[in-house]
Amino acid sequence: MQCKEQLQDYLDYCKFRKELDAKTLKAYRIDLGQLFEYAGGSLPDKPGLEAYITRLHKNYKQKTIKRKIASVKAFYNYLEEQEKIPENPFRKIKVRFKEKAVLPRIIPREEIERLLNHMYGLEIEKENSSYRFWLRDLAVTEVFFATGARVYEISHIQMRNVNLNEGTILIMGKGGKERCLQIVSPEILHLLEKYCEANREAIENSGYLFVNHQGKRYTEQSIRLMMKKYTEAAGITRHITPHMFRHSVATYLIENGVDVCYVQRILGHSSIKTTQIYIHIADRKQAEILRELHPRKDLDVSTVA
Repeated sequence: MQCKEQLQDYLDYCKFRKELDAKTLKAYRIDLGQLFEYAGGSLPDKPGLEAYITRLHKNYKQKTIKRKIASVKAFYNYLEEQEKIPENPFRKIKVRFKEKAVLPRIIPREEIERLLNHMYGLEIEKENSSYRFWLRDLAVTEVFFATGARVYEISHIQMRNVNLNEGTILIMGKGGKERCLQIVSPEILHLLEKYCEANREAIENSGYLFVNHQGKRYTEQSIRLMMKKYTEAAGITRHITPHMFRHSVATYLIENGVDVCYVQRILGHSSIKTTQIYIHIADRKQAEILRELHPRKDLDVSTVA
């Protein structure tokens, strides 16, 4: 069987048997396509894979290398399970990474407050054609900060998975994993009700909670552009992205004493290691608290001259 056919069989297996999402399938297609292109259309053996991994290290950053190798390894595991290769060469290949820890960027609380105050302050009249889209943008931004969900998850929320009476939203996360998020703020629930009422026809026709001017799904890119527009209009110079809301929610919850296990479930992380990085960011707040509020600074003590 040709590599092209093997790749298509594997992608079909991932799509229909493992039920992986379109984004993951696209990454697999790109990563494995690069492997086959490097190998001239053949399936590399152990020396070929070793050479390919070395090439990846020369051309990409650690995070990208890790993903591409994971894609290739998963493919070879599939071939071995399906008995399409006699032996998996990855069993004899050691791959180690020394990744530089990059702390997630968060949005200062005062900038979140400034952004929301600017958006609410627009107060567009109900008769204005922009009213329903103003409500949408407000609702999207509030849901970001309320849930810490990914932009892909927010964009793909289906109306049938929303229960405003109970304040619950069923989110489809990475790898097709579902999790239920709760909106506990009465103000946000009221905003969502007003938004749904103003956009009822488009929502019913599309099936999605958040819709664009054409009555279709509000895409990830459109949401990013919306966020950029409002942050600039609010006079915020920081480049704020939807994903920074996710980082901010996690960090501020931990700062306020929420157990990291609960934050893990809210964000939908498979491993608690992913969530624990926010503890390091929260440590900055701890230092600030100790510096400003620790009783030592109020003691009248003679120190070393």
